[in-house]
Amino acid sequence: MQQHNVLILDFGSQYTQLIARRVRELNIYCEIHPYNNPPKNASEFKAIILSGSPNSVRGENVLHPDLSEFRGKKPLLAVCYGAQYLAHFSGGKVAPSNTREYGRANLSFIKNNETFFENISKGSQVWMSHSDTIKELPENGVLLASTNDVENAAYKIEGEETYGIQFHPEVYHSTDGKQLLENFLVKIAGVAQTWTADSFVESTVEAIQKQVGNDKVVLGLSGGVDSTVAAVLLHKAIGKNLYCIFVNNGLLRKNEFDSVLAQYEGMGLNVKGVDASERFLTALAGLVDPEKKRKAIGNAFIEVFDDEAHQIKDVKWLAQGTIYPDVIESVSVNGGPSATIKSHHNVGGLPDFMKLKIVEPLKMIFKDEVRRVGASMGLDPELLGRHPFPGPGLAIRILSDITAEKVRILQEVDAIFINGLKEDGLYNSVWQAGAMLLPVNSVGVMGDERTYEKVVALRAVESTDGMTADWVNLPYEFLQKTSNKIINQVKGVNRVVYDISSKPPATIEWE
Repeated sequence: MQQHNVLILDFGSQYTQLIARRVRELNIYCEIHPYNNPPKNASEFKAIILSGSPNSVRGENVLHPDLSEFRGKKPLLAVCYGAQYLAHFSGGKVAPSNTREYGRANLSFIKNNETFFENISKGSQVWMSHSDTIKELPENGVLLASTNDVENAAYKIEGEETYGIQFHPEVYHSTDGKQLLENFLVKIAGVAQTWTADSFVESTVEAIQKQVGNDKVVLGLSGGVDSTVAAVLLHKAIGKNLYCIFVNNGLLRKNEFDSVLAQYEGMGLNVKGVDASERFLTALAGLVDPEKKRKAIGNAFIEVFDDEAHQIKDVKWLAQGTIYPDVIESVSVNGGPSATIKSHHNVGGLPDFMKLKIVEPLKMIFKDEVRRVGASMGLDPELLGRHPFPGPGLAIRILSDITAEKVRILQEVDAIFINGLKEDGLYNSVWQAGAMLLPVNSVGVMGDERTYEKVVALRAVESTDGMTADWVNLPYEFLQKTSNKIINQVKGVNRVVYDISSKPPATIEWE
């Protein structure tokens, strides 16, 4: 049974998903819903959090939530926009700030003996991000904390379990942010800390058995963490009624199709490997535009998957490894920044004519939780620690038309780079790494001969969710050794460069 613990109402803040992740880190289940479309069972939640927003409560585009179901009836925490909204429309006053209230600040005053600030000391660092400020507290408002620039940094409303803060406890820069959330959710709202990987596995297996019964389910495996954990959960629930299809699109890493297939078989999964490399290379022939490449790969995958799925009699369900950020983005608040951040590395939907019902066992959890769930089911740590790999594979790391020879070159380069990271103990400190084959030839000298061959770029980034990323400062010795190996061992490459751009403005992939 799902635990309806914390409801986060989203006003379009780029940090909303972070609030949910911090709450989940406290072993508390929470859900994000748009402020203007709360769930039907909203009354079953034990506490409510209002997110921040890029909008202003003084502007024309005020986001007006209907709080009548919660306000004064449930513990409520209003963050940034939420706090300003409560003040502005409940007898307080919000005005433009004289100083730019953005970035790190420190609490200069904390009201004594307040459960909300238990175990948080004066001087604690918080993160501000707003252009408006609360000049006067709402009716029955009691000041709880200030910074040097922001007098009304935190308040509560007397007679209600309603709290407002003008800083963001969910970002890492707020050093006691997690403690504050724990004080509110556990000590004030009395929410049970029972959301664990083990409890998720147990309740999900039960839910799948109830949902699917004795029907057959088909799942396309990619070799990635999400589809693998989804497969193991489904296998736990329905055993041999799960039919997995692992398609080789010819754009995977070197030897990956055979090694991953063997790994899946070793896990006891009912899996069929389909080598469709030629079909994909034919579909890609002559295409240079990244979007056209993606569409060609997506269409070819759908055709191959559909052919295979039709060979299984009486399939009723299609399983997908969708995770929570995908779900949140598809119902995001109109106009909020979270509405514009879209995943563009997935293969895309399957055709309507398949007429299969959808089962998505991971759709309520985040990437880091997927890994914890996998670990609790005993999956190989190496498999769970795999870097993300784009759905279109090496096709979007070859910056020109795709040929078998270019794929071979990039597979060799990528293998040297990735294996080198593992050998030197660097792999796990990198979020994602890969090589790009550039549409550039450069002059080189090998022995006494002049060469005119390809340039490859290596890329390694650190990130928590892929939305922002910094390039990794890999040791010069490692880069030197890797470059030498690539140039000496990979025929067709005579120059290696290292990408030192962060996201934004650059993306992680080059296409």
